[in-house]
Amino acid sequence: MAIYLDYNATAPLHPQALAKMQEWQLLPANPSSVHGFGRAAKKQLEDARKIIAESISAWPNEIIFTGSGTEANATALRGFPDRRLLVSAIEHSSVLSLQGGVADVAIQKNKDWIASASPRNDEIIQVDANGIINLAELEQKLAADSKPALVSVMLANNETGVIQPIAEVAAICKKYGALLHCDAVQALGKISVDFSLLGADMLTISAHKAGGALGAAALVIKNSISIRPLLTGGGQELGRRAGTENIAAISAFAAAVEAIDFAKMQKLRTWLDAMEKQMLQAGGVVFGGDAQRLPNTSCVAMPYVGNEVQLIDFDLNNYAVSAGSACSSGRIEKSHVLLAMGVAPELAACAIRVSAGWNTTEDEIKKFTESWLRLAGRLVKK
Repeated sequence: MAIYLDYNATAPLHPQALAKMQEWQLLPANPSSVHGFGRAAKKQLEDARKIIAESISAWPNEIIFTGSGTEANATALRGFPDRRLLVSAIEHSSVLSLQGGVADVAIQKNKDWIASASPRNDEIIQVDANGIINLAELEQKLAADSKPALVSVMLANNETGVIQPIAEVAAICKKYGALLHCDAVQALGKISVDFSLLGADMLTISAHKAGGALGAAALVIKNSISIRPLLTGGGQELGRRAGTENIAAISAFAAAVEAIDFAKMQKLRTWLDAMEKQMLQAGGVVFGGDAQRLPNTSCVAMPYVGNEVQLIDFDLNNYAVSAGSACSSGRIEKSHVLLAMGVAPELAACAIRVSAGWNTTEDEIKKFTESWLRLAGRLVKK
């Protein structure tokens, strides 16, 4: 049986989420309908909204359900067209592609971003060698322009697992009147996510990274903030997102949140630390190892062995890992995250991501470690 270690791409559906999804999947559940079926769906929608809100210390009416994390990010970043946009260099592609010109970004000397001209005066905030945002640079760029800004910084990186100091970012943003959006898609279910303590104005979360179903995510936005909808044409979600809500997927989202097991996450970190120790002894390189990271994520390079070669070997031996973000589907490219951290391109090309989750066992981690060590023993230059 194949061993799945790509939870940061998508987690297997948790049994509790599956049961709740199946309960609603065959019902005609449109919460906008006024008949009995519609009223039942509406109650289920609001019950799920309350469960998810309570799990992140938000108010239920601050939750806007969307179809994906990408949609939630787009809603946040396109919802304030009069603000200039600043994002960190290690953001997910769904944020970088909205930054304005970043689709055409080139990287020179590993970390200098060169973007095409943008009418919104968009800017990139650099990170250090561990992938932590440069707070001094953020403050400098906010102070340099009096135009209101929107800042987007992820809570935890999807490739390295490195956790950002969002509360400090929020304090700087508040000082200069900037709004802060935080992409917490990878953090939900792995570490505590507290909307009130983080200090962000908006937060993106997604079900399928935490054992929920594909097709459900949310943008959390403070009640005091008015946002321009990305999707219009209906009154759903208090007029903030048109389109019939996916009751089955949203119900599974709430069930997955209720099933979160942080004690299991801490076990994962212990198991992955043991894995990393053996890889380091065999000449491997661990990225972000000196920073606080998600308990389920390891980004490691096997020097001189390209990640494509590694992925093929692991796949043939029934191990599912990745070379980074799943959103560059069908392509294996050098990680913009590692390049932004100053990693040499030739080493970045040798990096893979191992991400575990709710159903991972210690034995599976040990078996994968043995497979990695065998491959390194054959191919790594001595």
